Amino acid sequence: MSDDRRQQVANGRTTLGIELGSTRIKACLIDEDLVPIAAGSHEWENEYVDGRWTYSLQAVEAGLRAAYAALVADVEAQYGVTPTSFRAAGVSAMMHGYLAFDARDELLVPFRTWRNTSTGPAAERLSAALGANIPLRWSIAHLYQAVLDDEPHVPQIAGITTLAGYVHRRLTGRDVLGVGDASGMFPIDTSPVESAPGDPGRRDYDRAMLATAQDLLGDRVPDLRALLPEVLVAGEEAGALTPDGAAWLDPTGALQPGVPFCPPEGDAGTGMVATNAVAPRTGNVSVGTSIFAMVVLERPLATAHEELDVVTTPAGDAVAMVHCNNGASEIAAWARVFGRFSDAAAERTGAAPIDLDTVYATLLGEATGDGTDPDAGGLLSFNYLAGEPVTHVEDGRPLLLRTPGARFTLGNLVRSEVHGAFATLAIGMEVLHGERVQVDRMTAHGGLFRTPGAPQQLLAAALRVPVALEETAGEGGAWGIAVLAAYLEHTEHSLADFLDDAVFGGDAVHVAQPEPRDVEGFRTYLDRYRAALPLQAVAAATTGNAAASTGNESPAPTGAPTPDAQDATTHHGDPSPDVAPSLPAETEPTR
Repeated sequence: MSDDRRQQVANGRTTLGIELGSTRIKACLIDEDLVPIAAGSHEWENEYVDGRWTYSLQAVEAGLRAAYAALVADVEAQYGVTPTSFRAAGVSAMMHGYLAFDARDELLVPFRTWRNTSTGPAAERLSAALGANIPLRWSIAHLYQAVLDDEPHVPQIAGITTLAGYVHRRLTGRDVLGVGDASGMFPIDTSPVESAPGDPGRRDYDRAMLATAQDLLGDRVPDLRALLPEVLVAGEEAGALTPDGAAWLDPTGALQPGVPFCPPEGDAGTGMVATNAVAPRTGNVSVGTSIFAMVVLERPLATAHEELDVVTTPAGDAVAMVHCNNGASEIAAWARVFGRFSDAAAERTGAAPIDLDTVYATLLGEATGDGTDPDAGGLLSFNYLAGEPVTHVEDGRPLLLRTPGARFTLGNLVRSEVHGAFATLAIGMEVLHGERVQVDRMTAHGGLFRTPGAPQQLLAAALRVPVALEETAGEGGAWGIAVLAAYLEHTEHSLADFLDDAVFGGDAVHVAQPEPRDVEGFRTYLDRYRAALPLQAVAAATTGNAAASTGNESPAPTGAPTPDAQDATTHHGDPSPDVAPSLPAETEPTR
């Protein structure tokens, strides 16, 4: 097998995927069987500059080069050959945000990431005018807010794009986006189209909504459509690696131009691919710095909901998305604390320290241990490092609360943190329950699920639906975009059929069923969570703007008026607190 893979690398028959996540840039190389054979990564963090969360374009360039160089080093170490070309490649990145360029392709203002929540007035007006939910993080909300704020750069804008779109353009010269990533910039028309087998048909931004948005933008933005990238669906060629692009990614000169690229996609789309969740009645949950759930719809939603985005799969099918700004970062912070405790104890006793993976496994094992209470024993945790639109918290603070009578044990502490990571998602998912959306199962992925057992079990309880874990769940979005790149040669099949037959056909799947004891415990926990939400406003008001340089250890920026205690928990259209967070589900057997 090693010799065969060496020949594949040498002959340019492997496929490259790169994803820029919020804390890590990862490169993944897959062989002709679509199996990962090498990887490289680079850690990075967002910065808080002039009141906004951002990554510099210099950091983007340096991080991409570092991740690619690490991949090349891994290939050389394993197979003794340096890759110079690939049969296909693709780029993915965190969705949404705002990258605005002038006619000389110069960035006009620092990249505004999905994490910024200063677009409230624009998002509210757009949602009302378009009759669709436009979340704070969408690109059109950022653009319209810049217009409302009369920012001086607006008249100079020649184009806007996402992070994946920017990197793809640097590599190929094409200003395009995959439809899934584009659907986080502006709503896509997902009405049925006539197409041949394996061809989902053309997709584009909704024309009627474009006209309405244009009226709102007025003369400040004369032609909105001209600013947006071209929309492509999975399987369409999106250009090829140019000489300048090859040198930009690999300054050593080993990488040669000419590699075909698939459409650049967002991390939501690659998450759907990585979990085989692109067909109707399938869904996935991604847990990282943020946490979001995606359910592919069989029919349009009856009404717009502020808790739900409607985006698309990479093939252009409508997806209901519940996106929460805050995910597993607070769990990671606790793991670092306990990891340091292990190191300190080892230094004192002379024992061997334990690695961070073992720290995670030990802590998460305690969360479902025999002595742990289903409701976390009266403990309550908020993972709000940033504002949280789903619960109408504009300025978040991580909190751990307990009463004097609470059972403060290690297991309850960890269970409370895991429950806290899933609580906001469960609140958002109640809306899908009200729409009677059907899902057969949810598939989980993300770094938290590298530790099997407790996270999957507790997520099933929180959502009250079976949660599956594929063998490939830990591969992530870099593998997902590599698979989309490989699909360029298989477009005689639909994307869903390609994934079923060629990618996931032989994979083992473990499905965790919601356990009644865990379900009831989480419901009790969620009731306390709702009741305590007003404390977020109090905590933000008393601690002020404490934002620092990283998003993983510091509170989110202020900048919008702090809501009063009642506004933190009540909002027109909120789901009733007594509705259980569940989806109608059919149990799918493990295959």
